[in-house]
Amino acid sequence: MFHKKYYRYRFKSTIFLSGSIMDPLKKFLVNPTKLSTNQLKLKNWDPQYNGNKSKIDTVTEMEQFSKKLSELQYKLFADNSKSLLIILQGPDASGKDGTIRQVMGALNPQNCYVKSFKVPNETELAHDYLWRIHIEVPSKGQIAIFNRSHYEDIIEPSVNNLISKDQIILRCEQINDFEKYLSENGTTIIKFFLHISKDEQKKRLQERIQDPAKQWKIKESDLVSHRNWDKYIGAYEKILSSCSRKWAPWYIIPANVKNFRNWVISYIILKKLEIMKPEIPTVKIDPSKYIID
Repeated sequence: MFHKKYYRYRFKSTIFLSGSIMDPLKKFLVNPTKLSTNQLKLKNWDPQYNGNKSKIDTVTEMEQFSKKLSELQYKLFADNSKSLLIILQGPDASGKDGTIRQVMGALNPQNCYVKSFKVPNETELAHDYLWRIHIEVPSKGQIAIFNRSHYEDIIEPSVNNLISKDQIILRCEQINDFEKYLSENGTTIIKFFLHISKDEQKKRLQERIQDPAKQWKIKESDLVSHRNWDKYIGAYEKILSSCSRKWAPWYIIPANVKNFRNWVISYIILKKLEIMKPEIPTVKIDPSKYIID
């Protein structure tokens, strides 16, 4: 992890550090080609890391990102040949809702929506676990943000010992195949794991309890989840190790520092949209022949 004093220079939207380069597309990527036979360990990823970026810098640069995101979203909508799926996962109080407010605020709701996946209802349980996910996948020209996702069907069963280890392995394989299918059919997938420390989660949950405006967010399950921290981290490590693929990569986002979390996610979404290269369609008529009386 970088802890050096740095100097910033602009070149193709990459942030240069003194002696090193911090490109979020690489730095926070769970690279499947570099995963060894040993499972990824989140203790090796610093949730407090902030790239030595000040809050002023992140806010200023995010304003620039927002303008570019808005322009690219418009092109994606006009192009109408591709879609973008953004998945947010993380422990309770890791900042999924805050990320949606701060990062996605620049997007036009005309072709952008958020879907939150909670405990499956009776109808959803009557189908395979990916059924409710597939019907919410964005159509061409759309951007969808999943607040939690199909990964809940691995995390919760793992923590609560509801399915066997073999079933967990099978679901990881099925999800990899499902995401590859979506990718092959025009959906770009970006998956963000919001990585906070146990102490930071405790602090945020305590703030919710003490703040009357936030008490509605507290559920008994949040407190149970905090007590089961190690089990949840183990489940996330399994998913991050098994389900980061070229067609649907995981990014581990240091989320203790909220403004840096938002900056990194904005940057990665912007870069991914640029890679998608959405274009305004070629006009099929000669505009010069049309006159509005």
